[in-house]
Amino acid sequence: MPELPEVEVVRRGLQDHVVDKTITAVRVHHPRAVRRHEAGPADLTARLLDARITGTDRRGKYLWLTLDGGESALLVHLGMSGQMLLGAVPNARHLRIAAVLDDGTTLSFVDQRTFGGWMLTDLVTVDGSVVPAPVAHLARDPLDPRFDVDAVVDVLRRKQSEIKRQLLDQTVVSGIGNIYADEALWRAKVNGTRLAGGLTRPKLTAVLAAAADVMRDALAQGGTSFDSLYVNVNGQSGYFDRALDAYGRDGKPCRRCGAVIRREKFMNRSSFYCPRCQPRPRR
Repeated sequence: MPELPEVEVVRRGLQDHVVDKTITAVRVHHPRAVRRHEAGPADLTARLLDARITGTDRRGKYLWLTLDGGESALLVHLGMSGQMLLGAVPNARHLRIAAVLDDGTTLSFVDQRTFGGWMLTDLVTVDGSVVPAPVAHLARDPLDPRFDVDAVVDVLRRKQSEIKRQLLDQTVVSGIGNIYADEALWRAKVNGTRLAGGLTRPKLTAVLAAAADVMRDALAQGGTSFDSLYVNVNGQSGYFDRALDAYGRDGKPCRRCGAVIRREKFMNRSSFYCPRCQPRPRR
């Protein structure tokens, strides 16, 4: 699933190409792609017609296009395999929604697994930020300029469950998924099964700082692409998978100490860690 860096790469591409453009035509090719828009496909297409895109924004793994009037937004969730593409679509079989802009460009939503989608929603003000109503419950992410590290550490200090579980909880800190949780924990030398409440304030601060750093590094390389399902708006893949230190490296030597990276099951996912740099807690 695309995580914060991958979604931010897509948002930046949209910011460069679709802002100040007007939508002149919309076609929904698969109703599942608009299932979150309760009024249905016809309502979404009618309301998007002649709407001008005034900006883009993101919180965690959700991005949205703000529309003229400033009271509504087109909320986009990429799900497992969603792509926002400009121009020709390489595989029309997976085309779910297509919108034509007034400069002739087609903005397409392609989604092989159909877990993502579009919806029109009202904007609300939460904690000083204007966000779509469906994402108002999400915490700020580590790259948000108003992210309050001390406040998040206070929350984590009260949690008596695994630190990795808390990093994946989007109501505690948003945008971090399985890949960047493992990478942040490796950088901070913390095992993901350690109880959040048992870690010191400096160590929790270090974990959050590592999460921000690794996502900035991923952004600089266009995100992490393990297959063709994650691409930017021009269909290009990211290259951060080549720089991963923990995730997906089971059986390979730790780049820091040389011990063999291990893989374990965690919350129906896989966790990757160094047994020497990130020793498991004693039971």
